[in-house]
Amino acid sequence: MNNKVQLFWDDFCAVTHQEGLEFTGAFSFGTSADWLADLVMEGKKIATSSGFVFYELEKEVLPKPDEYYIILDGQEEPAAIIQIQSVEVVPMNEVSEEFALAEGEGDYSYWWQAHETFFTASLAAYNMEFSPDMLVVCERFKKVYPNEKGTPLNQ
Repeated sequence: MNNKVQLFWDDFCAVTHQEGLEFTGAFSFGTSADWLADLVMEGKKIATSSGFVFYELEKEVLPKPDEYYIILDGQEEPAAIIQIQSVEVVPMNEVSEEFALAEGEGDYSYWWQAHETFFTASLAAYNMEFSPDMLVVCERFKKVYPNEKGTPLNQ
């Protein structure tokens, strides 16, 4: 974790009077980190999905509601803080159009193609193949920091 991430978190905690609160992690979205961070900042991206198998392979725990994460841009600079609202594991071919649209990246067809391409390439690194019914982790979140003026949103 870089110092800027910690300072960003410390600012959030100070402004919201939540000193001692901890964040779970910091990450950038997919292969277009700047664009996706901008979508979060604009309030257009309020959901994300990832392959369940990668949590198993990398021995990572699934996100949980109420956890906080710092979203990084393409230069690994902090852009926003999100709070997880819900987490659901479903087969990819059962992800609803409504959920896909909540990811803010385009229509359902675009969502499917982008995720199939990303998962196919990512799975190849493990000598695995994409399947339309692979399990995906569907997370809904809200952006809690900053708002358009650079201060936290009302909680």
